[in-house]
Amino acid sequence: MEEIKNRSEILFLYEIENSNPNGDPLNENRPRFDSEENKVLVSDVRLKRTIRDYWFEYKGYNGSDDKDIFVRETKYSDGNEDYIASGSRRAELFKESSDKVLKTCIDVRVFGGVLPIKKDTFTYTGPVQFQMGKSLHQTEIITEQGTGAFASGDKKKQTTFRTEYKIPYALIGFNGIVNEKAAQYTKMTEEDRELLLEGIWNGTKNLISRSKFGQNPLLLFTVNYKEPYYIGGLRQRLKMISEKSELQIRNTEDYKIDLTGLLKEIKANSDKIISVKVQVDSRLKFLNNGETYTLENKTYKTDDF
Repeated sequence: MEEIKNRSEILFLYEIENSNPNGDPLNENRPRFDSEENKVLVSDVRLKRTIRDYWFEYKGYNGSDDKDIFVRETKYSDGNEDYIASGSRRAELFKESSDKVLKTCIDVRVFGGVLPIKKDTFTYTGPVQFQMGKSLHQTEIITEQGTGAFASGDKKKQTTFRTEYKIPYALIGFNGIVNEKAAQYTKMTEEDRELLLEGIWNGTKNLISRSKFGQNPLLLFTVNYKEPYYIGGLRQRLKMISEKSELQIRNTEDYKIDLTGLLKEIKANSDKIISVKVQVDSRLKFLNNGETYTLENKTYKTDDF
């Protein structure tokens, strides 16, 4: 398998509708929120879990055929009870070999990790890093009250009550990077990079649990560089244009994405860029210098913009 030789920068946009994109367990599982800007936040850990779950459930990285996910819940038994395995116990399954972990576990090759091996502890900096995701517009947290199906115990005449916290709508953006230097140490391959992009898009599309249903990928914009360089802050170079107030936005019909700042930087750095790969939902509408603009599902050269 071919090793990664060039750097990539990732911009990922997805929408959520009437759901909780990333609950905070220390705050009643409310959506993570920037109260200064009134924007919803999503941790990089949440996105990585989405990708890991996709690899595990749909791509065969489930412990068979020498393909696995290292950071996942596994259990062991002492003969009487089942327990959740620790990181060191997971490492034992790979004969305490860091080489075997890297060969077998795509998530360590891509995201790095700490391998608590008894002989030594190996720390790998992941080639792929994401900043915390943030909505491109202001939104709010809504509270929903409901009742459960069961009572809290025997001889109770009422069912339990439940409280849920949701975001009515948000367009959330992530910045990411694939560092070819770190990839040399974790042995991340070009096949891994393609599986990463597939996991970002299809993993988000397959978030169909009760709390996550209503999340859809809208734009995956990957800049491939010729040299160790990246533009940075791709999400921050976008603007959301809408005739409605930001709190009234409820779907892709309510806004357009102004690409002017982003495409300007792409052109200014064209001598450093090999290509730009785009995956886009046809519902998303764009502007460039005030004019309607179209992005297609294809790989662009910088001269195409």
